[in-house]
Formats: sequence, structure tokens, C-alpha cells
Amino acid sequence: MKIPIPKFRILRMFLPLVSFTILSSCNEKEHRIAYSSKESNNREILLTDTEGKSKINITNYSGDHGYPEWSPDGKQIAFYAKYDENKTWSIHTMNIDGTNRKRLTNDKNKWDSSPAWSPDGTKIAFAREYQDSENVWHEEIWVINSDGSQLTQIKELSGVSPSFLQDGRILFHSKSPNSEICIANSDGSKIMMLTNNTAEDWEPRASPNGKQIVFISDRDGNQEIYVMNINGSNQQRLTFNEVADWNPCWSPDGSKVIFASETEKYFDLYLMNKDGSLLKKIIDNGSQPSWLK
Repeated sequence: MKIPIPKFRILRMFLPLVSFTILSSCNEKEHRIAYSSKESNNREILLTDTEGKSKINITNYSGDHGYPEWSPDGKQIAFYAKYDENKTWSIHTMNIDGTNRKRLTNDKNKWDSSPAWSPDGTKIAFAREYQDSENVWHEEIWVINSDGSQLTQIKELSGVSPSFLQDGRILFHSKSPNSEICIANSDGSKIMMLTNNTAEDWEPRASPNGKQIVFISDRDGNQEIYVMNINGSNQQRLTFNEVADWNPCWSPDGSKVIFASETEKYFDLYLMNKDGSLLKKIIDNGSQPSWLK
């Protein structure tokens, strides 16, 4: 006599196999780029190789996900997810196979985005944007322990896109309009402004060796990728595109930059040498890339 196996038992037997398969794939060294994808109806977080050929979806939840950022040890990813019909954005962490998802921030009607790990992996800096009861728009920088404890605003800083330098200082761009690239101590003191013009300078990221900063600017009439020394000197334009470019990110050895470029539907990801040469598209329908260091 053949005894039927209940559906729930089949599912329980199948899920560990799926988790093992995804984990094994995620541990392969070639899956070093995390990015936000819009290949489906929702924005999901995918892992891929440097050629954009092998892709793994590690979110697959309802709602939009983005701004993935690798932890220093490469075992976790910080990201944001949207709730309340996109009115609330929250910071999360998860393992690189999508398991152990944790929501770290829960403030309603606040836009929390751009998470960035501290060099030792114990803290996450992020941007918080919102409109108050008097219709004033706020751009704030906050820090939270990676386990979700001790949520703290750096009250002296007003801006977005924070990241940690190796010495613990905060790199960020100041509040719009006319935002500038700045560096400050972790407590918000000793703000040093690296750019000074009437344009918008956004999304700074320091090179792995700490000597250069890649960022975006519309100073020449279109939003392009630029690079400068860590002290603000030698500012140079790298891209010359008709559309807006976003989200620049360094390769682990600092020789290349990956970034997002606007399309009619979404964005595509491009790779180039740090001097702007050998530009090539590697991923369709992708944005907000993060390269495992």
C-alpha cells in the first residue's frame, strides 16, 4: 500500500536542500558583486560575478530592496527594504544566502537608506530622510550597532550617503541643495569640506587604500562620475554620458569602478578602469552595486 506524504512534509524536506544549494552557490568566490535588480516586478538583491553572468537572488520577498553593502568579513549584507506603500524605509541585515534576515530600524514614515559597515563590522552608518510636521525636509546621519542596539543620531551632521573610513571617520555628502563632499570625526566634530561649488556633489566612496574618493557631480551640466584625492585635490571627471550616472563603487584592488547609468526603464551597471578607460556594460536592470572587498 502506497502511503501519501503530506505536502507540508515534502516542503520541509525540500527547503533545506534549496538553502544548501543557494549557500553553496553564494560561497563561490566569483559571486562578489551585490546589487539591486529590477528584473522582476519588485526590486530584489542579487549576487553576481564580475562579468554579470551568474546571478543569485537572495531576497525574493514582497516589496522593494536595495542598497546592499557587504560586511567586512563577507558573511553578511546590510540593505534597506520598503514598507507602508513605500512610505517607510528600514535598514536590515542578512546572511549572504538570504537567511537570518533582521530588521534594525522601524521608524514609520522615515526613509532609512545607504547602510555602510564600520571597518570592524560592529556598527552600521545610514542616512535618514523625512519631512517633519512643518514640511521641513531633514537629511540625517545615524549609526546603529550591527545587532540592532544603540541607535544614535550624529546630530552635528546633516547629509546623506555616509561611509566609514579606515580610521573611523565618516565620509558623506552634506544636505542638498548645493551638497558638498565632507569628512568628519565619528562624533560629528571637525567637519572638513572637500568640494566647494554650486553643483550637487553626492555619493562619495573612498578607495580601498584610502587615497582617493569616487563620487558623482552635476557640475558640468550632467550627472557624471568623478574622482579626487582624499584631501579634495585633483578632481577629475571620469564619465561623459548623455544620461545620469549613479552609485559608484570601487573594486577590491582599487583599479576599477562600477556604477549605475540611467536607462528608459531603470539602470544598467557599467565597469571601467579608475581613469575612465575601458568602459563596458556588465549588467542590465541593476543599480546600487557593492563589491566584496
